Amino acid sequence: MAKIITEPIERYGLSKRNRKRTLFSRIGVVGCGIEGSEIATTAALNGMEVVFLEPNKEKIANAFSRIEAKLDQKITNWGLTLNEKKAILSRVQGTTSYVDFQHCDFVIEAIRYNNQTGERQVDERKKVFQQLEQVLEPDAVIASNVTTVVVTELASELKYPERCIGVHFMINTPGSQILEIVSGLHTSQETFDKVSKFARMINHQYISVMESSGLVSIRLFLTQLNEACQILMEGISNVEDIDKVLTVGYGHSQGVFRTADNMGIEKIVKLLNNLYEEYGNIKYKPSPVLLRMVRAKNYGVSTGKGFYVYDESGNLVK
Repeated sequence: MAKIITEPIERYGLSKRNRKRTLFSRIGVVGCGIEGSEIATTAALNGMEVVFLEPNKEKIANAFSRIEAKLDQKITNWGLTLNEKKAILSRVQGTTSYVDFQHCDFVIEAIRYNNQTGERQVDERKKVFQQLEQVLEPDAVIASNVTTVVVTELASELKYPERCIGVHFMINTPGSQILEIVSGLHTSQETFDKVSKFARMINHQYISVMESSGLVSIRLFLTQLNEACQILMEGISNVEDIDKVLTVGYGHSQGVFRTADNMGIEKIVKLLNNLYEEYGNIKYKPSPVLLRMVRAKNYGVSTGKGFYVYDESGNLVK
């Protein structure tokens, strides 16, 4: 006998008022710069409503421009149609008020790095968590897009620290679909399970990472970059050929130097210094090559020159 297919009648109700919301049907992003816009775009592409926060209308407009540029690139590569782009953009909302996060069940903090120091201030991010707790339901998840900051510290002054967690999107590697999920000291299993479900909903694989500076991806990448710089200093090979070994020989989507340019050399040096202070291991001391580039303000894509040269749109100049 054929199985009878049943569907919840609420889906067909005329009123949305009493309709039960699907988990992660609406998510929030605090800060829609390079990282935040990538997160917002990924969520919207996968059918979620997204509301992002920026301090003023000009930055909201800039954020929409970044999201549109990402969608236009997909259209160029035949991965999206113009009508699909319009539908995706209709799911994205910019705001200057935390109140608009009220109906979100998941909010990710992704505020910008300090241009001078290359870090995101812990106190500033703690204030973001506190403001989110004032408007969100107790079971809503609050996350930070972390690399070196410890989640437990960000959640230390909250009433519900068990709903706080860290996530790390590898946005500087094109096509990367893996999410590092970082539980803090108080993070509940329920919170971890929710975020792992979110990863699956955006077609990402995920790994569980113990709370630590650098996580897995950053520690692997930074030590590899330092070694590549050492090879460069010794004159064994050049930038292009070292990257070619990684892309052709090891199947990387882009080489270690291209990735560094996308991340920003000034941020990389700060990350290395943070890891060196945390672990005291010489392998984390920034290479002299990186330090010279920072002094010359050759930060990579953001300045048009790093290990490679880029045009105003961030495209590699051949």
